[in-house]
Amino acid sequence: MINLTLQIIGSLGLFLYGMRTMSDGIQKAAGGRLQSILNFMTGNRVAAIFTGLAITGIIQSSSATTVMVVSFVNAGLLQLTQAIGVIMGANIGTTITGWIVALLGFKFQISAVAIPAIGIGFILILVKKFNKQDLGEFITGFGLLFLGLNFLKESVPDISAHPEILEYLGRFTQHGVLSYFFFVIVGTLLTIIVQSSSAAMAITLTMAYAGWIDFPTAAAIVLGENIGTTVTAFLASIGTCA
Repeated sequence: MINLTLQIIGSLGLFLYGMRTMSDGIQKAAGGRLQSILNFMTGNRVAAIFTGLAITGIIQSSSATTVMVVSFVNAGLLQLTQAIGVIMGANIGTTITGWIVALLGFKFQISAVAIPAIGIGFILILVKKFNKQDLGEFITGFGLLFLGLNFLKESVPDISAHPEILEYLGRFTQHGVLSYFFFVIVGTLLTIIVQSSSAAMAITLTMAYAGWIDFPTAAAIVLGENIGTTVTAFLASIGTCA
């Protein structure tokens, strides 16, 4: 059991590191242009929502988008009404990771793509004459993210080999609507602990794929994970004048 727990933690760590590396790479490539893009594309509320969605879809971190927007509001570079739309879009955009995991993560041999991506990214980082270190960092992060997902998928055992776990989980799903409220809270706490709704969503989707939880339970947990990601905005706003 200890070995299984360490494998899951290690796989999740690799997933998170890959996502952070990917995010750092694209943010370095964009540089100060992100502020200009935000000011240009947040002329109305609908545009602000789509801007938040697009930025989070690209940098793969609603937390990074949220913290950046809160800092811009605090500095007077964005209005509060603009920021609300961008953050709303950021929370929609964070579901893109879930769609990538659901559509690609379980359909083919991930390592066949992840390891070559890491190799290509590593070359771009090392060979400075290409001047593509930021792109290399992004590609390496992409590969590490999916490699971590592959390890996570392999770490979670088949539920048919552990009927006692299924029986234990079944105790929490027999209380109707209250059960769903419970799993919403579980999802919220999971995101607060790992500080990434994308990583929490990957765990949930992996458990659903392995048969540990059914679709309604997974949906409740994912809802809680999206609620939990708002804690980042709250923490980022502490001490600001916005």
